[in-house]
Parts: sequence; C-alpha cells; structure tokens
Amino acid sequence: MGRSLLIALLLGAAAFSWGCAGFVSGQNQGTPPPPGSYTVSGTITPTAGGSGATVTLSGAATATTTANSSGAYTFSGLANGTYAVTPSKSGYTFSPTSQNATVNGANVTGINFTATAQATYSISGTITPTAGGSGASVALTGPAAANTTTNSSGNYTFAGLANGTYTVTPSNSGYSFTPANQGVTISGANQTGVNFTATVTQTHTVALSWIASVTTTVTGYNVYRSTTNGSGYVKITSSPLTLLVYTDSSVANGITYYYVTTAVDSSGLESSFSNQATAVIP
Repeated sequence: MGRSLLIALLLGAAAFSWGCAGFVSGQNQGTPPPPGSYTVSGTITPTAGGSGATVTLSGAATATTTANSSGAYTFSGLANGTYAVTPSKSGYTFSPTSQNATVNGANVTGINFTATAQATYSISGTITPTAGGSGASVALTGPAAANTTTNSSGNYTFAGLANGTYTVTPSNSGYSFTPANQGVTISGANQTGVNFTATVTQTHTVALSWIASVTTTVTGYNVYRSTTNGSGYVKITSSPLTLLVYTDSSVANGITYYYVTTAVDSSGLESSFSNQATAVIP
C-alpha cells in the first residue's frame, strides 16, 4: 500500500511540473508592435530649399508636415502600407518630385530630396510719352499676378517670373493706351520692350437748355438722365435749378444719354417729365 501511494504522488508531481513548464513557455513568446507605430523620414537638401518646405504624405494615410531648419522631416504614427512623399516650396523644384515609401514592420528612413532654385525672369517696357507714362499703373496677370507703377520716365519692370504666358495691361486716369494690353510669353529669357503709347482721352460735356414753364409758381427745374431710351431716368441735379441751362460733365465716351426736365413749385411739387432730348457721346 505504501509503494502504490508513493508512485501516485510521484506521477502527480511530474504532471504538475510539466504543466508549469508549458505555462512559462507561453509567456516568453514575442509580442508584435502595435499598429500605427512606424515613421517615414528624410531630409531635403540644400537647407536653403529644404528649410520650411512643405512635405505631403498620401496613400495608406494622408498628412502634411514642414521640414525643419535643417531640411529634415518625419511622419510618425504610421501603419504598414505604401505611401507617397511629395515636397514643395515656392521658387524651388525637387528631385525626385515624389517618392514611394513602403512600411512593413519597421521605420522607413532616407526618403531624401534635392531642392533646386527655379530660374526667374523679368518683363519690362516703357510707356510714352512721359505725360501719360509717368506714374501709370501696370497690371500683370497669368501664372503670377502683380501690379506696379511706372517711374518718372514711364519705365516699368516685373521681376521674379517663371516661364509662362502673361498679360500686361497699363492704365492711367485721362489716358487710353495703344495697344490696350499685350500678351508676353517667357521661355527661358527676360522679355524687354513691352511698350505702350498713352493718348490723352478727350473729355466731353452735354449742354442742355429748355423753355421756361408757363406756370408762374415754378421756382426751379430738375434734370434727369438715362442710358435707356424713354425710361430709367435718374435725377442728376442736387437741387432745383433757377436757370434754364445745365451742363452735364459726367458723361462717358461712346455712350448715348437721354435727358428730361421737370418743373418744381415753391411747395416742392414736381411736374411730369418734359419731352426727351438725346445726346450721343463720341
């Protein structure tokens, strides 16, 4: 009886020991890193083009960051997947323009770029004569937009322009320009001699007169104007006129105007419109 009990106890101990060994083995197995714990990083050189550059990440996730003063950048918290990294900065091009980075259980480093300053060019010209050219405004539109003012000799320059097709348009109060604007294409060289001729714009006035009203209580007259024949009249006199004449000096070239008058009595009552007069401005 004693022998049988001893064997049973020994077997029980052996079984217990085997079970413990299995439990410890399970605890020692490696645990994979949690998802979204990897980085993609690199450097943009030289620092003149890399510092402050915008770097965009797309693909398995999207993000934007700014390179530091050394041109280095990092995207963190990324899961496994394929990404595209694209740098940008005004006045620079990048080689390569974009790079793929595949995260597969490890950080990705060395996604580097080289920044090259873009060559820039200018558009310049003169507006003559100086009476119309000096102090004229010149507008630039196209791949870039800008405004400048000519100097006392009528000269102007737009600098720092990339290749492309632009439009140059001058303006100056009291002047018209020939041509009214010019298209200019920059293709690897400065563009000079984009010149204009300023011509004094002739101003016009309209002299109006009318016959006095036969009503003795009339104290003055109002003048109305329209650009629509027979309707749409708007009063252009601030107060009733005591004279039977009026000069309209606020007319624009190339417009036809239509005028009527009304009579006003001392109580402010106003008559109906007179017959219409027409003035064609050349």
